[in-house]
Amino acid sequence: MAIALFCGIVLLTLVITYYASKKTNNTSEFYTAGGGLKGWQNGTAIAGDYMSAASFLGIAGSIALVGYDGFFYSIGFLVAYLVVLYLVAEPLRNLGKYTVADMIAARFADKKVRGVAALNTISISIFYMIAQLVGAGALIKLLLGLDYVTSVLIVGVLMTIYVVFGGMHATSWVQISKAVLLMLGTFVISIIVFAKFDFSLVNMFEHMKTATPLSEAFLNPGNKYKVPIETISLNLALVLGTAGLPHILIRFFTVKDARTARSSVVYATWIIGIFYVMTIFLGFGAAAFVGAADITEVDAGGNMAAPLLAKALGGDFLFAFISAVAFATILAVVTGLVLSAASAFAHDFYGQIVRRGQSTEKEQLKMARYASIGVSVVSILLALFAQKMNVAFLVSLAFAVAASANLPVILFTVFWKRFNTAGAVSGMLVGLISTILLVALSPNIWNPEAGKAIFVGDPIIPLTNPGIISIPLGFLAAFVGTLLSSRNSAKDEAKYAEVLVKANIGG
Repeated sequence: MAIALFCGIVLLTLVITYYASKKTNNTSEFYTAGGGLKGWQNGTAIAGDYMSAASFLGIAGSIALVGYDGFFYSIGFLVAYLVVLYLVAEPLRNLGKYTVADMIAARFADKKVRGVAALNTISISIFYMIAQLVGAGALIKLLLGLDYVTSVLIVGVLMTIYVVFGGMHATSWVQISKAVLLMLGTFVISIIVFAKFDFSLVNMFEHMKTATPLSEAFLNPGNKYKVPIETISLNLALVLGTAGLPHILIRFFTVKDARTARSSVVYATWIIGIFYVMTIFLGFGAAAFVGAADITEVDAGGNMAAPLLAKALGGDFLFAFISAVAFATILAVVTGLVLSAASAFAHDFYGQIVRRGQSTEKEQLKMARYASIGVSVVSILLALFAQKMNVAFLVSLAFAVAASANLPVILFTVFWKRFNTAGAVSGMLVGLISTILLVALSPNIWNPEAGKAIFVGDPIIPLTNPGIISIPLGFLAAFVGTLLSSRNSAKDEAKYAEVLVKANIGG
């Protein structure tokens, strides 16, 4: 049954890719589906892109193992869409064409700006993709009994096929299909869990006070993030990171105008909001009916809590269905990530920097497909070293990079008249490098106990998420870099006036 549902998901996505490939004949179709998606379609696809393995597998596991602290991910991921809606979606759609770098280049024509923006996009996409592949490896190992390496390779090959042949058309419809399946599966489990508590929230919360080894502490903060600054740092990264995630931002180029982009965010927020409320039932249910010991025995990071809960409540069929849905979740997200990274390389590096805007449609499309293969290979190799990490945590690191390296420049590009090329380059580079450096020195990489992290040793930086340091550094570097460079000319000020108008009314 598990194998049949697994193969059914793969077959569905391959059929979608086959039909999408017939529409993908130029760069516009490959990068943005020709800008032809409707608001509800793009909103559902955004939700499908955003409700990743971190959301379905990682958050359920985090809540089941650490209680209240695990729910921080749900809150942060949801609130983040307010930043996207009010500050980023409309200016991005009006100023950009295919990539985030296009939006920044609308004001700064310097090739260095485009090159660094593309580097950020590729880095963030690979960080995020590692999390999805880790979840895929654990899931297929549990579902089909295959080893971790083989599991990761299967997902890697499939995601490459979707992007290389189907582009944004295939990516969008795979994400829409996955969003529908995920909401259905999560709703079914939530109802079953709620029924176990007689459809009473009071009964459910009372039961959780004694259902886990944490006792009443399960419902209180401090089980994982014992230092308040850790909690603040994590939530800063989650709330601000979405507005800098390239695979989410490029979705706003798939619609015809800014108004449709805004409606996309509204649809996405409703779907995502309902889903994250249901993660409470997933986490509580896994803690009460599976147990922390059984969850960690299968996967040390807790990533298999939701499938194990499905098996405990509904037997082999529900287990197989939820596992297949989780697999579809991973496939949908990784295709978006591969596409965003490949677009940045082919369109920004190759098309605008190497070929100076002179590449033909055929050349750029070919390079995008080669880049898709390259990004997939790098991500697979890195995922093989991150097997024991919780996927929700891995995604939060990608959010920290996005909030530190992309968001400051996106906001200053639209809202600060004095901002210039030097500020843009310094903000992006400092945000990216500081985040990676802080992570390399953190408890995620170093731990005194063998097997708890990649290396054995004491961490230099105590924060598991560096957002509270790296995000201010990104803004500060952009600000100081601007002030220390030469003042803007009359031509630069005229360009800002043009960008300000275009960002708000289009053009």
